[in-house]
Amino acid sequence: MTRTMPKITHQDADPTETAEWIDALQGLTDHAGPERANFVLNELLDHARHLGVTTSGLPYSSYRNSIPTSRQPAYPGDLEMEERLTSIIRWNALAMVVRANRAYGELGGHIASYASAAEIFEVGFNHFFRARGADHAGDLVYFQPHSAPGVYARAFLEGRLSEDDIANYRQEVPGKGLCSYPHPWLMKDFWQVPTGSMGIGPLSAVYQARFMRYLQARGLAETEQRHVWGVFGDGEMDEPESIAGLTLAARENLDNLTFIVNCNLQRLDGPVRGNGQIIQELESLFVGAGWNVIKVLWGSEWDGLFAADTNHVLLRRFAETVDGAYQDLGSKAGDYNRAKFFDVDPESAALVRHMSDDDIHKLKRGGHDLRKLHAAFAAAKAHKGRPTVILTKTKKGYGMGGAGESRMTAHQAKKLDVEALLAFRDRFNLPLSDKAVENLEFYKPADDSPESRYLQERRSALGGYLPQRSANASTPAPARPDTASYAGFALNADGKEMSTTMAAVRMMGNLLKDKAFGPRIVPIVADEARTFGMDNLFRQIGIYAPQGQLYDPEDKGSMMFYKEAANGQLLEEGITEAGALSSWTAAGTAYSVHDTELLPIYIYYSMFGFQRVGDLIWAAADQRTRGFLLGATAGRTTLSGEGLQHQDGSSHMAAATIPNCRAYDPAFAYELAVIMEHGMTRMIDEKRDEFFYVTVMNENYAQPSMPTGVEQDIVRGLYKLSSTRPEASARARLIGSGTILLEVQAAAEILEKDFGIATEVYSATSFTELARDAMCVERRNRFRDPALHETSHLERLLAGDQPVIAASDYVRAFPGQIAPYLRAPLTILGTDGFGRSANRKALRRFFEVDRQHIVIAAIQSLIQRGDATPDLLAKAIADFGISADTDAPWTL
Repeated sequence: MTRTMPKITHQDADPTETAEWIDALQGLTDHAGPERANFVLNELLDHARHLGVTTSGLPYSSYRNSIPTSRQPAYPGDLEMEERLTSIIRWNALAMVVRANRAYGELGGHIASYASAAEIFEVGFNHFFRARGADHAGDLVYFQPHSAPGVYARAFLEGRLSEDDIANYRQEVPGKGLCSYPHPWLMKDFWQVPTGSMGIGPLSAVYQARFMRYLQARGLAETEQRHVWGVFGDGEMDEPESIAGLTLAARENLDNLTFIVNCNLQRLDGPVRGNGQIIQELESLFVGAGWNVIKVLWGSEWDGLFAADTNHVLLRRFAETVDGAYQDLGSKAGDYNRAKFFDVDPESAALVRHMSDDDIHKLKRGGHDLRKLHAAFAAAKAHKGRPTVILTKTKKGYGMGGAGESRMTAHQAKKLDVEALLAFRDRFNLPLSDKAVENLEFYKPADDSPESRYLQERRSALGGYLPQRSANASTPAPARPDTASYAGFALNADGKEMSTTMAAVRMMGNLLKDKAFGPRIVPIVADEARTFGMDNLFRQIGIYAPQGQLYDPEDKGSMMFYKEAANGQLLEEGITEAGALSSWTAAGTAYSVHDTELLPIYIYYSMFGFQRVGDLIWAAADQRTRGFLLGATAGRTTLSGEGLQHQDGSSHMAAATIPNCRAYDPAFAYELAVIMEHGMTRMIDEKRDEFFYVTVMNENYAQPSMPTGVEQDIVRGLYKLSSTRPEASARARLIGSGTILLEVQAAAEILEKDFGIATEVYSATSFTELARDAMCVERRNRFRDPALHETSHLERLLAGDQPVIAASDYVRAFPGQIAPYLRAPLTILGTDGFGRSANRKALRRFFEVDRQHIVIAAIQSLIQRGDATPDLLAKAIADFGISADTDAPWTL
């Protein structure tokens, strides 16, 4: 049945009046011309901003609060108590950083960011951020990373962290301490998500909110009442990742998502927009992307001034003031603000004539007003149909006075002198003696004090503490089918031609068919499903689309037509590797975030994984993501014709730097099957917080069946495939990985047949795993008596001093990881340099990883050992038509 889009109608309460306005515009244009009509329209729009009538269709609204005082709800909490608690937490956060830097000047830490955001966090913690409780699965909060000291300071008051904990901020080694920013890997029971590097938090929040809808639509978890909150900085919004997901959030109506952008107008070095207005710019950006925008710019002290300002002089002055000037005003006292801001215009000067300089100094920005912030949070939570962003204006380093408030150096401030600390104490009326201030003593009210009771009651009402993290899902994945049932075709391929990409997709398809385990798989692709042969999944499981499919696809008559569905299983993310990776992370951490164990499998062009979004992969590792990354069309010479930007020769080196990434480069389908089963065992059965990066190729070749008894060696990273003339005293040991293993096998045949050289051939499924095992063994042996020394898997297989030649489709540094752990001479062939557009054979000859160059490398290594004569090398070079005078491929 064909669905049609609902017809959009506009209800006009007075068509006659509307017609009169249109006629008036037509008459003005006819009489005075289009330029005059455009001027009048702009004046009307400007006045609409002043009236707060609407922001629809306007680039931005006037520089005032979106919620007028008349629509501001009563504050539901004890305002005085919350202000007192905010001051205490602000002090403890400051003391934490200053103490660390007083003891160890290089420890770093940031005071000013949390000082500007304290009220934002407290409104959330006291009234909106719901924790996992008996009746609620909990919200997810993405905390501005530089504000971590404030989150720790609150946890200290809650009793979750001890004084010893916060006294060891940024001192994790040795012993007990707190990590600098939100790191689930380092604080696995505390932080739920990492939000650094800058930009990762906003993008991850969007895709997490979207993934909650995906889980609900597929009946995997109840997420309808859950909310995603993200607190980010205005400077952070410069990062491309920060804004990359905005249109997706609006397009999919993610009203379960709220951003709070802390607009303190200051980056590390200076103003975010010194010559502009970042808040107005961000409003234009979010409105254009389809978001609901709420601005919180001015505190309650301004309400009377706005009420008296019938001519909108304040709005004119605000519009004329750029952010650099706001920062200058924010760093100065009331007399300076009177002279530089209000007295510039006689009307604005008259508005504040009754106020003292101290009164003017106390005019707060809206981000430091709990009432204004609460109204914005409540409106955001109640808004339906679109995501909401709250743009709230604050002061960087609020409360730090001359030591940092709105100063260019605020972000870098890590130390305050005693005079500044005493001024901070006095400004926030903290019950600390001069000595306690000088000693930077933490302050914690007694457990039975009104402050402690209030704080605990507010969190109890919201379900408990945040942030918090669960280690494992309460609903584990069902048992999966045995390997033979989903990968039997690969284990017993018997020479059938296929690519490892095809084998991976077929295994995934077979797993998806399992009625128990299949629904727990989350297939993800970034607009390359047809390239990877996954188009059969369109019809099998459907593509997730919240609205379903509102059209008849052009290919509806084909067997594998493009099928979107509200409960679709495949996440087809479009051309965004960053977005697809964010979805993969959301799915791979669902065991913790959603108490639901899933197996995400993201397949993509390998070049556009670690190279393009490596920082997101690192954050996924920090977040303890479990799942598979399949780098398809992998290697530098397997993707014919594509050229420099598409050929991957380095992703395995990036993967090797991530401690909990298990990286493999299999050549054969049976190797892939063993690795996939091993990965599922580790991640699902054993609950290990690691993920698997597996490179697969689109090159078809004959796939052998699996030899007997090689499974354990496959997962260890190396096993022997073949050997010739075991009695020979001299032999070349050849190692290959991925598709280059076929070149190694061909080289072994040439060496035996044409040169009489015996060989052993090994398949290296993971140089990285080999090197890690050898490195661990070497370390353990360092602390042991030599009589108790172990032998690594690499040393067991490649003992002795017979030469070893290792070839791969990646840079030489990839096999080079094993070099320190071999006693034998090692020759490495790889694909260093830029890629080229050519066919596979030509590329392998160019990069010198083809069978002929492997033969030459083997003969040369035997000559150096005295097991071959130079005439063999001359014969090989002549036979193969290789010129010794060509430049190295990595120099071209």
